[in-house]
Amino acid sequence: MWRHLEPGSSPVDWCEGNYLISPLIAEFVNTFSNVLFFLLPPVMMHLFRDYGRSVNPGIHVIWLLFIVVGLSSAYFHATLSLIGQLLDELSILWIFMAAFSMFFPRRFFPLFFHNDRKRFGLASVVITLLATGLGVLHPAANAFALMTLGVPAFFLLIHELRRCGCGRVQRLGVRCAAVWVLAVACWLNDRLFCETWLALDFPYLHALWHVLIFIASYTALVLFAYFSVREERPDTFPALRYWPRDAFELGVPYVSLRPRRPADGKDV
Repeated sequence: MWRHLEPGSSPVDWCEGNYLISPLIAEFVNTFSNVLFFLLPPVMMHLFRDYGRSVNPGIHVIWLLFIVVGLSSAYFHATLSLIGQLLDELSILWIFMAAFSMFFPRRFFPLFFHNDRKRFGLASVVITLLATGLGVLHPAANAFALMTLGVPAFFLLIHELRRCGCGRVQRLGVRCAAVWVLAVACWLNDRLFCETWLALDFPYLHALWHVLIFIASYTALVLFAYFSVREERPDTFPALRYWPRDAFELGVPYVSLRPRRPADGKDV
């Protein structure tokens, strides 16, 4: 156990050179590129306070898990320890499964769940625990498995956007998908073509991955939270808003709520 805590005990080493900036931090840029995972979740908790109060308080668990992901990733890149690698990868698995159990559309539930989200959530917890055990036993497969999990989520997002007639929501969805594709391209290039990027003197694509995947992930969660209200709360009118100025669509998106009135038209 103790040897797995030792710096450098992970078989994974990203393209950024080790201990070049600080003798205490292995991958300096990769470590501090997780800063968004600490800064934005408290803002999201504030913006989603009405959502958590009236729709699903579990949304705040997801924002807390973002902080856990940031802490785990920073620890891993600072130490390159095997324990750090496992914490990083498994925290991503847990945030993915928490969102899956909360926002997966009921119309796609297998029949044996009887349209019961609590039963579906319990099954998701069991699957997550089993996957966690397998991830500990075979850590080398974790990263590629997690990348694979993002593919069905990506296509589900596209499917839900096609069902939505709101232009503002669709524009955010297109931006989210584009950022996700760019993030995956950064991850793959850093992993597979490190020598090329070293020759270009830019071994920081994994740091860009941290920034881009955070933006894509929280944006996707905002969209799925919006879709969930439209699907499961016909008494509630959801609207996609932006902070700090609603007219600025490159700000921080969130979902605002109010009781639906007979005069309400399409969601905005």
